[in-house]
Amino acid sequence: MTYDKTFEDAVRAARKPVELAEGGIKRTMYDVSRIPGADRLPRALVVLLENVVRRASTDEGAVEAAWRVVSAGTAGEQGEEIEFMPARVLFQDFTGVPVFVDFAAMRDAMAERGGDPSLVNPHIPCTLVVDHSVIADCAGEAGARERNEELEARRNRERFAFLKWASKSFQNVEIVPPGGGICHQLNIERFAKVVTLDAMSEGAEVACFDTLVGTDSHTPTANGLGVLGWGVGGIEAEAAALGQPITMLVPPVVGLRLTGRLRDGVSGMDLALTVAQLLRQEGVVGCLVEVSGPGVSSLTPTQRACVSNMTPEYGATATLFPVDESTTSFLRLTGRDEGEVAFAEAYLRRQGIWGQSEGRAYSRVVELDLSDVEWSLAGPSRPHNRVTPAGLKERLRTAAAARERDFSESFEVELGGETYELGHGALAIAAITSCTTATDPAMMVGAGILARKAVERGLAPKPWVKKILAPGSHATELLLERAHLTEPLFRLGFYTCGFGCMSCIGNSGEIAPALKAVADCAELTSVLSGNRNFDGRISPDVSQNFLCQPALVVAYSLVGTMDVDLAHEPVGYGSDGTPVMLSELMPTDAEIAAALEGVLAPELYRDGAEGLLEGSEAWRRIEAEGSETFPWDPNSTYVRKAPYFELARKQERISIADARALVLAGDFVTTDHISPAGSIAKDSPAARYLTEHGTRPEDFNTYGSRRGNHEVMMRGTFANVKFENKLAQGRVGGWTRDLTTGELTSIYDAAMDYREKDVPLVVVAGKLYGSGSSRDWAGKGPALLGVRAVIAESFERIHRSNLVQMGVLPLQFEDGQGAESLGLDGTEAYTIEEVDLTGGLPAKREVRVRAVRDDGSAVDFDCVVRVDTPMEGRFLAAGGILPYVLNILLA
Repeated sequence: MTYDKTFEDAVRAARKPVELAEGGIKRTMYDVSRIPGADRLPRALVVLLENVVRRASTDEGAVEAAWRVVSAGTAGEQGEEIEFMPARVLFQDFTGVPVFVDFAAMRDAMAERGGDPSLVNPHIPCTLVVDHSVIADCAGEAGARERNEELEARRNRERFAFLKWASKSFQNVEIVPPGGGICHQLNIERFAKVVTLDAMSEGAEVACFDTLVGTDSHTPTANGLGVLGWGVGGIEAEAAALGQPITMLVPPVVGLRLTGRLRDGVSGMDLALTVAQLLRQEGVVGCLVEVSGPGVSSLTPTQRACVSNMTPEYGATATLFPVDESTTSFLRLTGRDEGEVAFAEAYLRRQGIWGQSEGRAYSRVVELDLSDVEWSLAGPSRPHNRVTPAGLKERLRTAAAARERDFSESFEVELGGETYELGHGALAIAAITSCTTATDPAMMVGAGILARKAVERGLAPKPWVKKILAPGSHATELLLERAHLTEPLFRLGFYTCGFGCMSCIGNSGEIAPALKAVADCAELTSVLSGNRNFDGRISPDVSQNFLCQPALVVAYSLVGTMDVDLAHEPVGYGSDGTPVMLSELMPTDAEIAAALEGVLAPELYRDGAEGLLEGSEAWRRIEAEGSETFPWDPNSTYVRKAPYFELARKQERISIADARALVLAGDFVTTDHISPAGSIAKDSPAARYLTEHGTRPEDFNTYGSRRGNHEVMMRGTFANVKFENKLAQGRVGGWTRDLTTGELTSIYDAAMDYREKDVPLVVVAGKLYGSGSSRDWAGKGPALLGVRAVIAESFERIHRSNLVQMGVLPLQFEDGQGAESLGLDGTEAYTIEEVDLTGGLPAKREVRVRAVRDDGSAVDFDCVVRVDTPMEGRFLAAGGILPYVLNILLA
């Protein structure tokens, strides 16, 4: 260490709690503002600095960790390892259910090893919002919400009963029942506090920054309120909940400086897509992004949240906005206690990071003039591939041409007794959905205003388009009602389908049967106001998916196709026969402000939150009693005890010989490809398992809803209908070639055959392997199939971490190398030089891999061992994070 005594004395002084009183509240706090260099740190690193000073077990440890934060931050560089302990954890149900299933299995393992099962218990507050289970089975008609919620309750009764058991059996667990809203929007409106209490402190109340990790990659939505948080894998969240700090390297912080202001009618979503494109081009993977500049003050907190929500789409960890008067006004608007808001402001002022301040050190600064932002979409399959309405037609046709679509073709479909002739680009789904845009009141009323104008001009909905409206909270629906905008939305087919993620997570339900019949030969499209549009995610029947603001979703639903240039072509023709242009329909800032006036008030959010934790009558009818261990039902197809502890292998020295490739994949394989969340194909191994266990096809539900059952999820690994495995001889989906038999078979069946023959497995992939959502099953599934290592050109941050946490070794090709350049076709036998983890970090950062072809010739190449911290090395050596934590609890 190179710090001097002045620095050491300052940190030791900061370790002594001081009293702060404001707003009628008196608490102690750890003031880090006087630590040398703290005034030059990015705000995000001040939060981390306070965290390591407060949470360190010794003064010496606090000094060392503080120096790592300050030295790296003031130099604008990545630093050494620190331990971060978030204040709370946020779960959605797809990722939350398997977390609590793991907790239940860990309690069993504790009991079997003679330990106390009750020690397996969250040490910090955990909030789970059931928002991923509702499906838009019914849409476009009155009563759709009620029907979908009934189906949700029936399909998911086992899961919901398990969650009720968890809420009664574990401490520090709060469950928001289905039908309440989207976890990120509720986090913004209800749970985020900016300043909170240290739940792990003993004695006096200790104030600290509100920080969180979440089992959904869009957890950074809270960054819009100045709350530092990011998405992690479910297994990492489990450890945090159990009181284990998250190890991380001090991240470099990139500054995003905003100038100017948005032009009239340009939305927060247009800005978010522009930022996603800009920062993806700049390369900020693994960085924190911190927003500053004079343009920030012109953005509302919900516009800021929209930008922060898109953080995973450019690979950053967080996109943090400052806390200022606009933030505290929003906290008051949404019903936060006045005293708490006043205390939070005083706390941030004391720590030196209230509002914006000059002189912060960044690794680099990227500038954006807000006045340059224009109406935008993104697609057809990447959230950062921005396009304007004028360029959409060319973008769609270019992507379709790659699939050899002939745009002179047309398709006749019959709907409601009428015959329609449609072409490639026909719109199957138009969905106002997801926390990206539903969080922002301005964008939601903007959709209603466009609908009202369209109805006034006599425009009518297209019958082949499935229209979905999924508000992010009850406050959003009340907003539309009180602004008198629900009726025009109904007239165009946008009825509330439920409160949840819906299309953004793949819960779109079936498209129109007439379109489904031509889905294999027609280039069908969707448009949604969400944050994810990866291949196969929105619907298995849709080829191209485009993101945009809600008003544009309504506009394109009126056209009925994405093969259109709305900058020059009309949306439709009014009742008087005249063309109606997009520019005539899009809402202005003045129109939006008028709609919000008198409606956007504290009582809106108070009324919207009424009964949030009580749930529907169907939820209240579900019976569940608390107990130390869970009474597993051997006949359950939703909740089963996974064999993580039985299969875990202690592996301080990892040696893999003669492994075969289960998968050879290209670039940008997402966690949707590795572990899909959507529908279960009727001819899949998962469907076969469910059928054998007495489940009817109409009750298969989704992979996401069955994440508590490892048997389904193993069979669903790599089962995305759009997944391309180069070993599958051109067949798309969950297929591979079993290299011991030469047969083309399902990936699951091949893995089971390899296991029976004691053959270890690897996955070989290209760039950004595992991009997408923080999906724990993308790490768990391959591990349970027997994958020992993944060799890729590069990894997405969360997924690489998840692989380590499941005991899978991540290896990265050297720069410029990959399977193609090395001439690998996946049929080789792979032997990996020993990786020594006895010291935590790998003894060697590079290892030699030998790939032997069937003819005996070999390719030798070096790989970087992507075990980045000593703690990761300890996880991997223990066989994964779950066995590691269990060993600590037993000790």
